[in-house]
Amino acid sequence: MEVNPSLLSAEGLQIETVVEVIPIVILAIFLLIILASAIRIVREYERIVVFRLGRLLGAKGPGVVIVLPALDRVKKIDLRLFTLDVPKQRIFTKDNVTVDVDAVVYFRVAEAVLAVLKVQDYVLASSLLSQTTLRDVIGQVEFDDLLTKRDELNKRLQLILDEATDPWGIKVTAVAIKDAAIPESMQRAIAKQAEAERERRSRVIMAEGELQAAQKMTEAASFYMKNPSAMRLRELQTWTEIAREKNMIIVTEGGTTSLGAVVGLAREAAKGRQYEQRE
Repeated sequence: MEVNPSLLSAEGLQIETVVEVIPIVILAIFLLIILASAIRIVREYERIVVFRLGRLLGAKGPGVVIVLPALDRVKKIDLRLFTLDVPKQRIFTKDNVTVDVDAVVYFRVAEAVLAVLKVQDYVLASSLLSQTTLRDVIGQVEFDDLLTKRDELNKRLQLILDEATDPWGIKVTAVAIKDAAIPESMQRAIAKQAEAERERRSRVIMAEGELQAAQKMTEAASFYMKNPSAMRLRELQTWTEIAREKNMIIVTEGGTTSLGAVVGLAREAAKGRQYEQRE
């Protein structure tokens, strides 16, 4: 069987063309892979710290950043606010009260380069530092201050943590003590103390009221001594009020003959008012 030489030449040409095209395709795919890995999209709240052959190039972003895949190493840093939950710490206060305290720390990365160069894991380091600082600060105050001066303690913790984390490029924005739990026996003691304090205040208020009443009565007595007519009118008013009671026996001195008449008139007036009201 004879083979057409023209067909053989066409097939050979096609094979040569395919052989020549394959390396080009492979090279193009390789270049696309390199280009895809070289392009980094950095969001607005992110930064990437670039190292080229181990040397720092700086923080890049936001937007499109070109890196060399074989030569560059990048570390992505989130600039948003972190919420760090400090677990409960059993602490002895200055007055030897055992208390379990937990807190929340709010911080963010202010300098991405420092957060990468100065500390291996800034989140873990900040968490451990917060626990240690919380124990130190609470251990220097009394238990009553922990309950009544919590805002001052929060500001104090924030200043200490912010100063300690500043070399790491971390900015501590706020610290909040969430809870301070004490043993049940201490709760009963505090309840008794609060009850005793309320009783003391009640007695002080009653004493102050009696003192003010005594002062007013002294002033009234001095006024009545200077104005006998006012004293007499007050006496008559008192007898009038006593006369309103129907079953009350009034005993007077022998010389006060006019008091019986006054009381009788007062009773008659009271009866008259009652009669008018019934009508």
